[in-house]
Amino acid sequence: MHGAVLLIEFGSIILGLGLLGRFAGRYRLSPIPLYLLAGLAFGEGGLLPLGASEEFVATGAEIGVILLLLMLGLEYTASDLVTNLKSHYPAGLVDCALNAVPGAVAALLLGWGPVAAVVLAGVTWISSSGVIAKVLGDLGRVGNRETPVILSVLVLEDLAMAVYLPIVTALVAGAGLMTGSITLAVALGAAGLVLFVAVRYGRLISRFVTSDDPEKLLLVVLGLTILVAGVAQQLQVSAAVGAFLVGIALSGEVAEGAHTLLSPLRDLFAAVFFVFFGLHTDPASIPPVLLPALALALLTAVTKIATGYWASKRAGISVKGRWRAGGALVARGEFSIVIAGLAVSAGIEPSLGPLATAYVLILVVLGPLTARFTEPLAMRLFRRRDNPDRPGGSPEGTPKAAAETAEAEASVGD
Repeated sequence: MHGAVLLIEFGSIILGLGLLGRFAGRYRLSPIPLYLLAGLAFGEGGLLPLGASEEFVATGAEIGVILLLLMLGLEYTASDLVTNLKSHYPAGLVDCALNAVPGAVAALLLGWGPVAAVVLAGVTWISSSGVIAKVLGDLGRVGNRETPVILSVLVLEDLAMAVYLPIVTALVAGAGLMTGSITLAVALGAAGLVLFVAVRYGRLISRFVTSDDPEKLLLVVLGLTILVAGVAQQLQVSAAVGAFLVGIALSGEVAEGAHTLLSPLRDLFAAVFFVFFGLHTDPASIPPVLLPALALALLTAVTKIATGYWASKRAGISVKGRWRAGGALVARGEFSIVIAGLAVSAGIEPSLGPLATAYVLILVVLGPLTARFTEPLAMRLFRRRDNPDRPGGSPEGTPKAAAETAEAEASVGD
């Protein structure tokens, strides 16, 4: 009887997620907020709390995090990461300063303590690679000049995750200074070793894993990833970091083949993960933190736009491209929830999970809108500011006005 209930509940969850995904795709929306809302509806204090399938959903959620980070690692080679780190690290530092600091300050102002401050800093810092990639594709901007700048910022954030996640894991576990230092040293050593091996022997590793049979390739890559993730977790390093490093180590045809085979599994288990996070958030706990979440979302939307603008300006992109880059980086999603999930599982601050849920819901909806409308709104605003008919506007024909007109015309089509 228990087994039948489990199958009915889990089957209903999967079917519901599929319908929500279709609904979101029809209106070109990210399905993440719908998955989170579904979790809220079926979790503690929701409309219809789950019972038998909750443990099964928890296992699926853990696999979802592992697959998210694996697929992220497959997007980049070790040489790509090294090149981006050398060329664009100033943009990464600006990104961290502008977007992590507001989260940390907010946690301290709310009286949550230093551990929660480190966690919330990560929640507000990391953009959603999945949502941003989908938005760029929907808007037809993949070939734009500013897109490599956007991707460079995302790559640096993803690389920073390999250092940040072990720190958070040690902090939420209550590890002391010595234990935390050892954990971080192990994580950094593992990351450095994987990058070195991937650069020097990436082809040999890929040749060992590769197979013409899709079934064998899927089993080997998936098994290797879960095995390494388990070993990483046993060493008190985040399982997600282990999966990320496996993805980086694979390259070429193996990475492309694994990406194609694992994408459906990633989408399935990632959706389960978002539902699982929602299950552990009481809907009644969201209204008390809604105003702080809204204020933090608006503030960090502005700081992300500033980050993209600065990074694009540094790369020599036109004014319009700078605004487009800034607007595209606003969305937060899967990694903000992954980070918050670590703290929720460890029972750090009870209000952290609801605030992170509300924060992500706001920005995952706002992100596609800022990507679409930041540039036209900014250009209209500055055009009005420089309108000669307005008080204080720059007179038409002045060198300043001519230069700005020429720059705007040159940026068309960028």
